[in-house]
Amino acid sequence: MSTAVHPFPHRNKYNPVYKLIRPVSLFVLIIFVGIAGYILIEGYPFLDAVYMTVITLSTVGYGEVNKLSDHGRIFTIILILTNLGLFTYFIALITRYFLDGDFLHDYKLFIMTNKIDQLSNHVIICGLGRNGMAAAQTLQNNNIPFVVVEAQRQKLENSLVSVPFFVMNDATSDESLLEAGIQRARAIIITLPDDSDNLYTVLTARELNKDILIVSRASKDSSMKKLKIAGADNVLMPDKLGGVHMATLVLSPDVKEFIDLLSSKSSSEFMIKEIEVSKDFVLRKIECWEKTGATVLGVKKSDNDYILNPQPEVNIQKGWRLIAMGSEIQLNAVAAEVGNGLR
Repeated sequence: MSTAVHPFPHRNKYNPVYKLIRPVSLFVLIIFVGIAGYILIEGYPFLDAVYMTVITLSTVGYGEVNKLSDHGRIFTIILILTNLGLFTYFIALITRYFLDGDFLHDYKLFIMTNKIDQLSNHVIICGLGRNGMAAAQTLQNNNIPFVVVEAQRQKLENSLVSVPFFVMNDATSDESLLEAGIQRARAIIITLPDDSDNLYTVLTARELNKDILIVSRASKDSSMKKLKIAGADNVLMPDKLGGVHMATLVLSPDVKEFIDLLSSKSSSEFMIKEIEVSKDFVLRKIECWEKTGATVLGVKKSDNDYILNPQPEVNIQKGWRLIAMGSEIQLNAVAAEVGNGLR
């Protein structure tokens, strides 16, 4: 017969009841030992053994059921001394757990973990540095649920972005990513400061979810190829992008500002989405603008090459992706015409 395994074993870390199991179990154990001792040593019936155990452990001073033998007295002495130590430990633990605020802290984490377990199609952000915080802010502005994985409590507490869901642990571990719901996530953004940690996290993420979109940060040019081989779909170098951004602001400030607006703002009235193509067709024949009002900005081919501003005569093949701009209704109409849905 197979044994059922709890689908979310990490919940026990934050479950307040689970943390009280050990002291309560010790208390129940000493009661069991007392009952068994009186039955075996004195030959008491079960109810009398329970009664003697309770009055002994509670030290209320009632009389004995029957006169105890020398062995019974020695057992009673040991039982009382053991109970005094255990009772002191139990009271100290319970008092500290509730008065120091640990219970409330664990309860909040337990509720948050349960909510994370209900998330799907969300984004995981590994690392809450400058890049991770910027990614969190963008996702929050676009109402996309996300979970932050960060090992340093201070970064979470000092974050300028509200982080409703987080896992305070090392992002390179399987446990952390599983706790963040990587098997149900749509994408993972890896922004750890060390390229070797990014590489290991990419490998772990790809192993746990073969279909997840992986975007990773790189500090060195030499790391980009390695991260791609490890399974990253996109690798960015923020420092290099920052320089390009500044130069572009000098050359074409209004164009750059407009592009930033397009990439950071999204609502049901305006968005830019990928649409996976499920059939071959000529772009002109779907009459995208006339039928739906959406605009096709580009096409991503199977070899990851792009066709920007595609002409109406372009032959679109199955498996390619259209990069389209419009409202949610318009883009859904395009997806119904040519694809398998929005991404």
